[in-house]
Amino acid sequence: MVYAIVKAGGRQEKVSVGSVVVVDKMDAQAGDTVELEPLMLVDGDKITTAADGISAKVTAEVVRDEKGPKISIIKFKNKTGYRKRMGHRQQLTRLKVTGIE
Repeated sequence: MVYAIVKAGGRQEKVSVGSVVVVDKMDAQAGDTVELEPLMLVDGDKITTAADGISAKVTAEVVRDEKGPKISIIKFKNKTGYRKRMGHRQQLTRLKVTGIE
């Protein structure tokens, strides 16, 4: 089983060929191919890290852009009549890993 740990969107994700991963928004359109930075590559019993020098490439195809779940933000101060309600939805990109070479 071949898999890699890649740096994507400020986080590290474990990916293999065919896996789908959701990362922070990337500047790419649906259908584009992007290259992810591998930090570690596991090929059976052989483990290669970035410190050893990885010559592998991890490529992924952009499936679509999407939004994360809504997060409610409520501020309240007692006895003053102050209430503030806000919401946030993070912009995300869904990727499908197409190859680890």
